[in-house]
Amino acid sequence: MYDTSNPAAAGATVTLAERICAVSFDTLGEPVVSVTKRLIADGIAVALAGTREGAPAIAVEHVRAMGCREQASVWGFAFKTTAQSAAYLNAIAMHVLDFEPMSNPPTHAVSPTVPAAFALGEMLQADGREIVTACAKGFELQGRILHAANLARGKLKFHTPGVVGVMGSTAAAAHLLKLDPAQLAHALGIAASRCSGVSANTGSMVKSTHCGNAAASGVDAALLAQRGFTANPAIFETRAGYVATFFDAGFDYAALLAFGAPFRCVDPGMAIKFYPSKYPTHYAIGAALELRRSIRDPALIGALHIVTPQIEDADRPQPRSGLEGKFSFQYAAAIALLDGAVGITSFTDERRFAADVVELLGKISLKRDAAIPRDTRTMRVEIDAHLNDGTRHRAVCTKPPGAWGAPVDTALHGRKLRDCLGVRLAAPAVEAVLQGLARLDELSAQEVGHLIAQLA
Repeated sequence: MYDTSNPAAAGATVTLAERICAVSFDTLGEPVVSVTKRLIADGIAVALAGTREGAPAIAVEHVRAMGCREQASVWGFAFKTTAQSAAYLNAIAMHVLDFEPMSNPPTHAVSPTVPAAFALGEMLQADGREIVTACAKGFELQGRILHAANLARGKLKFHTPGVVGVMGSTAAAAHLLKLDPAQLAHALGIAASRCSGVSANTGSMVKSTHCGNAAASGVDAALLAQRGFTANPAIFETRAGYVATFFDAGFDYAALLAFGAPFRCVDPGMAIKFYPSKYPTHYAIGAALELRRSIRDPALIGALHIVTPQIEDADRPQPRSGLEGKFSFQYAAAIALLDGAVGITSFTDERRFAADVVELLGKISLKRDAAIPRDTRTMRVEIDAHLNDGTRHRAVCTKPPGAWGAPVDTALHGRKLRDCLGVRLAAPAVEAVLQGLARLDELSAQEVGHLIAQLA
């Protein structure tokens, strides 16, 4: 029974499934195709860079030991496993650096979706058009859910990709499996029981598995529904269902059912990350890099005062590892000031415990100001540096590079893609992969297979 206090909820899941299934490549339009390909390329490049991290390596050995059926490739590790496990591993690699794009409202929509679409697409020998369409649907559903929920930061008790990412990967997988609306409604019902992601694991290896689990669960839910497995086909609107469990403060069903009008990956768009860390820390990095231009020697800093919004999980004065440093305003600012740049190697344990970092972290104080918006679309970070010679320098960041609503710097983005792909691939292979991704919607199934082989 749906919530009778909200008549708009009646039949929402079935209507949503019908609208998702009605979308084809030909209905996407050029802007959606272009943006979707950019987001896919960003995610894949970040994933290849992420394969050098500890969490994906351990997860790969875990899956290898199972001796699974070979259906889809694990990028960067030169072996195949089931489509579900390949989606799991590639999503872990895509999220471990915290370097992939951010949706609006914020979530990591790319990491649960792209690995699911590529793994299942490889298994089914899908062409590039179908993979692009699957990803566009997966991105859109996650964006629609969060837009309809309109949650303030911190109000969702779980890590967001673990709740909405499962729905996105299910929509993507359902497209490739050609599920009809009734099957998709059941797949979404199955997916709703797979939602998870405890935020206390932020800063640990487990966080990357939130996207891994979401990608794998979406593949699994769609495959089960294809075989006739059933669930509550009214999972969005039913009492004790998806919305009632996770978004009970209010939900705009009209916003949800406006699926694709327009696609949210285009309007309002996604932010492209140029630093591999939690998005709010980009504001601290931006302010610190501005300060760096006026402070000739960071060793002269006597004290550093940072003012941020009330984002508690990014207030980590002494991160326990380089990985945890990705979620620390203090560490992100320190690295930017000391090195003048922030990249993948900024978050190693070696850098975290270097003498200059330890010294500067001891000079930092942070104030969480309730008057500053917590929303990453409108927040800011302020930094005041007090130098030993008595001078003071101040900087404020309100919009880091790549932020929502700003045109993407294609040259800067190209450097990011090449740097990330170059972690695993030689220069000629990097260019071949970039060319393939730029033409993804034109690639045959055989050409998609060749592209995936280069990644693997």
